[in-house]
Amino acid sequence: MHYSQEISRNSVGVDVAIIGAGPAGLTAAYLLTKAGKSVAIIEKDATYVGGISRTVEHEGYRFDIGGHRFFSKSQQVVDLWNEILPDDFIQRPRMSRIYYEGKFYSYPLRAFEALRNLGLWRSATCMASFAKAQMFPIREVKSFEDWTTNQFGEKLYSIFFKTYTEKVWGMPCDEMSADWAAQRIKGLSLWGAVTDGLKRSLGLNKRPNDGQVVKTLLETFRYPRLGPGMMWEAARDKIIATGKGQVLMGHGLKQVAEAGNGGWRMTASGPHGDVVIEAQDVISSAPMRELAARLYPLPETSLEASRLKYRDFLTVALMIRSEDLFPDNWIYIHDSKVKVGRVQNFRSWSPEMVPDEDVACVGLEYFCFEGDGLWSMADDDLVELAKKEMDILGLVAPDKVIGGAVVRQEKAYPVYDEDYAANVDAMRRELEHKHPSLHLVGRNGMHRYNNQDHAMMTAMLTAQNILAGERLYDTWCVNEDAEYHEAGDEGAEKSLPDRQQVNQDQAAALASVREVPTRISGSDREAA
Repeated sequence: MHYSQEISRNSVGVDVAIIGAGPAGLTAAYLLTKAGKSVAIIEKDATYVGGISRTVEHEGYRFDIGGHRFFSKSQQVVDLWNEILPDDFIQRPRMSRIYYEGKFYSYPLRAFEALRNLGLWRSATCMASFAKAQMFPIREVKSFEDWTTNQFGEKLYSIFFKTYTEKVWGMPCDEMSADWAAQRIKGLSLWGAVTDGLKRSLGLNKRPNDGQVVKTLLETFRYPRLGPGMMWEAARDKIIATGKGQVLMGHGLKQVAEAGNGGWRMTASGPHGDVVIEAQDVISSAPMRELAARLYPLPETSLEASRLKYRDFLTVALMIRSEDLFPDNWIYIHDSKVKVGRVQNFRSWSPEMVPDEDVACVGLEYFCFEGDGLWSMADDDLVELAKKEMDILGLVAPDKVIGGAVVRQEKAYPVYDEDYAANVDAMRRELEHKHPSLHLVGRNGMHRYNNQDHAMMTAMLTAQNILAGERLYDTWCVNEDAEYHEAGDEGAEKSLPDRQQVNQDQAAALASVREVPTRISGSDREAA
């Protein structure tokens, strides 16, 4: 069921105005309304809440936009998921593979399989390349290419990182900031991966006393039976049910201006004209670039904000008269012959995503820039491209496809180019100094490649700050020191992050990620 809340007047007064009904915005609204605060959320999408974590429905088929595993080390996040959606989680097996030169590589690595697929000579050159990188590392690490070459060697970098990463980001790896690698592939060493894969291959990953498999990387995950959008639709409904929350669908941000009483006056354009929301605090999960352009008066750092870049994304879903094509949740396509970057199997996420037992439903994920050739292609042409590329990859013949649909997602990924950190830091410092009641949360709101649970945590800490009437927590520390996100135990972290001093200098936090550690990190969305 799609929901749209109407308002009876064009002016609303609330405690907190929220821009965006994604995981961050809805988390903040849920916690604030529970605490008795009145909240109004504006959401540009006329139909769906959840942002990139929404679930789109087409003729009974449901599509997850990018794939979202519900796993978090934070007990607070896990508890909140259970509170919002107590009865609709299912446990699913985790399986992902890499497609390279017509062969599939398990992820996590299985040592003997990788040796067999690569061949003895190529495997030996990979290890020799790795040894060289350890003995003679690049001293001045500036780019993703530098960072990853130091970690894995030039040969493994070229096989398993370069093609896919450039496909995802649409830019050469030597122009991407090392920050992205340091944030997203941190915490799992090459030797750790090889050792873990060798133990798995030999069946040695069991505890000696009870024979149970030792947990290393995440092998199962929880998932809402109707997709991640189910979580955020439930959150929206609970927010409204309190009588303290309004969710205005199809309303885009027009302007945010300081009011004379120290609060804010926010204007949103909707299907029935403009709506004005007056609030003491504003929480923004809108892209930093868009927020800066709509602040009045314009911030001094609006030029820096305008330089922030985003990568867009589209999914072409194909309905195929066939048994499931593969058991994976998704397959990474490291092949330059096709444009597709990843292929999802929606039934592997949840059987209830696919209503027909005789039909397989897969989603081909394409990374693009809004307005480029891929983004602008007609839906029918995109479906034909997807059919052709599935045939090239040998996954399915075109005549098996019985239907298709296209879902576009703008600003899916904040781009980490060489200037992004300075641009983000400049705007952040100005806003924190001049506008302490304007709070930035979430992936695009902070221009941080956060996972769903990290975005939620920034909102949880922001809600705590608003309720306390002071900045108890520094939200920018969320995910700053994250370990491998699919390792360890769910809910292992029982408390909120440590409180930070309000006036402490955060420049080192942004700069420190460039002092590259010798380990790498993953996520619920893995290499994307």
